[in-house]
Amino acid sequence: MAPLAVTVLTLTVRGRRLRASYALGLLFGLAFCLPLLRFVSFVGADAWIALAVAEAAILALVAPATTLAWRLPAPWLWTGAVWVAQEALRGRAPFGGFPWGRLAFTQSDSPLTALAALGGAPLLTAVVATTGALLARTLLHAHTLTRPTTGRWRAAPRRLTPPLLGAGALTLTGLLIPLPTAAEHGSLSIAAIQGNVPANGGIHALGRAFQVTANHVAGTRRLAADVAAGRRPAPDLVLWPENSSDLDPLKDPTVAAALRGAARTAGAPLLVGAVLDGPGAGHVRNAGMIWTANGFTGQMYVKQHPVPFAEYLPGRALLTRLIGRFADEMPSDFLPGDTPGALRVAGTTIGDVICFEVAYDDLVRDTVDHGAEILVIQTNNASFGRKGESQQQLAMSRLRAVEHGRATVQVSTSGESALIAPDGTLLAKTGLYEPAILTAALPRRTSRTLADRAGIVPEAVLLALGVGAMMAGVIRRRTRPTGGPDHTSTTPKAPRPHETTPTVTPAGPA
Repeated sequence: MAPLAVTVLTLTVRGRRLRASYALGLLFGLAFCLPLLRFVSFVGADAWIALAVAEAAILALVAPATTLAWRLPAPWLWTGAVWVAQEALRGRAPFGGFPWGRLAFTQSDSPLTALAALGGAPLLTAVVATTGALLARTLLHAHTLTRPTTGRWRAAPRRLTPPLLGAGALTLTGLLIPLPTAAEHGSLSIAAIQGNVPANGGIHALGRAFQVTANHVAGTRRLAADVAAGRRPAPDLVLWPENSSDLDPLKDPTVAAALRGAARTAGAPLLVGAVLDGPGAGHVRNAGMIWTANGFTGQMYVKQHPVPFAEYLPGRALLTRLIGRFADEMPSDFLPGDTPGALRVAGTTIGDVICFEVAYDDLVRDTVDHGAEILVIQTNNASFGRKGESQQQLAMSRLRAVEHGRATVQVSTSGESALIAPDGTLLAKTGLYEPAILTAALPRRTSRTLADRAGIVPEAVLLALGVGAMMAGVIRRRTRPTGGPDHTSTTPKAPRPHETTPTVTPAGPA
């Protein structure tokens, strides 16, 4: 449906004044963002609506940008670029951005999916938007069939064919791209533990301190029992999700003992998501840590992109005075890490990213650039209930697998957890709010996709094209003579039969 959504928006804002176009874009953005982000309502309806409105206000910029692009020749080409420009802005500002709901993330299982391996999410967004614009072009040309003058009927097939062929060619291109999945350096036997939480959503879903940790210890014991009974293979690495230790294991000896015991029980190293105190008062860190039966190995990744208003408060002093519940619900700010999540464990390197970080191109790509052979997304979806957040995140995880050609594991406290092949295929998946264990031998891969090699270049090029198209659209409007022809018309206006061209005769001398 994503290309069709672009088609509808394009037809709606084409030829509009920019202010009216933005207003229509805002309605489009609200219709998209309010349902998309309803999982935030566990904090309060005010937080959900505020976030949706803020994101819609930025998303709405694509509407006047599209209006400007359609003042140019080949407007379908520029439409894809202005969508990438809008997503580049929304993914970086304000407060480091919030790239949830990008066009690319709708394509985790579509004919276009494989394009992510060529140019990452930006290229995929551009292709989705371009496809939508080509469909819009087709509909504009098809409109001429409702006015059957002889010339228009003859021209209609010639006008309809190129945009339809273009949309079809883009789709076929995605289907023709190979997505290798074979192991290049053997495989790694993975066990992902979804220990579950006491409540099905809400701010207190994790229950009392240590309870969620105990659930994951119990899940690890069930894994060990299955291995002993021959029902599952022995794991090389056991994965626990984000916040599976809600107490600092470096300071709490009970938690540390539980983690050592879990690793000993599993007979394999353990990646655990932990909340660490400090440094300094009022600060904590969201970390992925490697533990063995001997304790913490020193391998640790600290989340680099804490979520504003969820893990830290921008302008804390002012906000806590204006909104009193912030002081009680968010007494501490999560500090960001400064190193990629490439962790050496079990004879390989895994690329660890935490929760919302899967939406950020550079954070995932950095782990591959630092040698990651398998990707792991540790996440805690417990508070969001059954409102789509986990499914949205899984779609992103599947796309990252394709983009980087890596087997990927999404491991959650409460679901959905999943094992994903390098081509985005789901190998196994859990439900929501149920304890579960997923096991598989995942291929270790080191070859880099074209998207890995290109890095930020596709986005930078498309961003430059998008900004250039907007500037050219403004210039074209200002320089076009008043009453001049509008290139976006699908057919030239022929004179009516009764109309004649007036002749002006110069007046003679008085």
